[in-house]
Amino acid sequence: MKSLLKFPFPLRLASLKSGLFWRTFFLLGALTTTSMTAWVGMISVVQHEPQVQQISAQVISVVTITHAALTHAAPELRRELLFDLVANEGIRVFTLEEDDQVAPPANNALMPDIEQLVRAKLGQDTRFSSKVNGVSGFWVSFKIDDDQYWLMLERERIRGLTGIQWLGWASVVSVVSLLGAAFISSLINLPLRRLTQATRDFAQGKRPAPLPEKGPAEIMEANRSFNQMVTDLQQVESDRAVILAGISHDLRTPLARMQLELEMANLSTEAREGMQSDIAQMDAIIGQFLDYAKPTEASSFVNVDISELLTDTAHEVSRLPDVRINTDIVPDAHAMGNATDIKRVINNLIENARRYGRTADADYTEIDIKCSVKGMHAAKRLTIEVQDHGPGVPPDQIEQLLKPFTRLDAARGQANGAGLGLAIVDRVIMRHGAELLVRNREGGGLQIQIVMKAL
Repeated sequence: MKSLLKFPFPLRLASLKSGLFWRTFFLLGALTTTSMTAWVGMISVVQHEPQVQQISAQVISVVTITHAALTHAAPELRRELLFDLVANEGIRVFTLEEDDQVAPPANNALMPDIEQLVRAKLGQDTRFSSKVNGVSGFWVSFKIDDDQYWLMLERERIRGLTGIQWLGWASVVSVVSLLGAAFISSLINLPLRRLTQATRDFAQGKRPAPLPEKGPAEIMEANRSFNQMVTDLQQVESDRAVILAGISHDLRTPLARMQLELEMANLSTEAREGMQSDIAQMDAIIGQFLDYAKPTEASSFVNVDISELLTDTAHEVSRLPDVRINTDIVPDAHAMGNATDIKRVINNLIENARRYGRTADADYTEIDIKCSVKGMHAAKRLTIEVQDHGPGVPPDQIEQLLKPFTRLDAARGQANGAGLGLAIVDRVIMRHGAELLVRNREGGGLQIQIVMKAL
């Protein structure tokens, strides 16, 4: 069973922000689409009857006038009259033949009602067609005595908006509505984006610019509270550093005197060594307090050669008689950070492994230091790994390792200290915007990984 502690990269905040933007966008888009659909449906219902009446009246009027003109015109003038109807009115009259190839009328919601009204005026034997002998148009039949004729009107004169036109206008309205929804969503989420960016900067140790205290009352109050919180926390951080520095000075001065008096005192070797060990332990605890309280300023970050730093650290530690170092470090691995703080982190991890991860049935501690780089460009990640070959930690207690003033002596062996080693690591790693993974190693021991953005 493996346990895993993760501290997400700040980029994950951005994904949450984007999720909220798209949620707002889709809700506004759905509302706009629903409203537009309801509007189109309402317009279609309301205009149906007037449009049917208008088109029917127009067809009836054209057929009636054409019928009267042809009936009362002199036979020798009818051909000229037909040319005038075509040229000026777009009306064509053809003789209806039995072998005409007739297509059914247009299939739309208006046509049945138009046919009913026209037939009520012109007769029930009136025929309708959308195409006769391959010629498209609005075709309607009429009689002059016993002869039957086709009258063809151009479709543009009698039709309203077609389905394609409705679709085109609906698409235009939809695009405009969605652009408006995106703009509104952006405005709504702008304060949240600012707050997210300020929170990210503050988590990385930067001092964010004050958020604008304007806008809606809720946003203004939230920004004001955040600005006040940043000021208060930075004041607390400064006060804590001053207090701990004062404590360090006030404690180390008498410790130095005690060390001097101890050297001059007439004590047995065993007593002197015991007291020297106690003084050294007290000094180390004070140093841990100071390291934990010291802030990591993002302004101090530079391009750090992690490969060289790890190699030098491993070389220094290999001089210790009770440590065996194995390295697997890729060359030329770089990342942005504070070199001093990163080296302190590596030293704390190595010291933690040296104290608590002694190899079974051996008088030394075997420690593996690895460094690898994966990914490309913006997704490039650098992984630092420090692991020992000791007893490891019970899985249910791994989460306690990074808490300040916590030592799992029952699991990792008794040792001196204030329990701040891994807490310092956690604090520095978070300030670097990196990710810390803690778990037991396969085969025994504790494995700690640091994942940070590589250059």
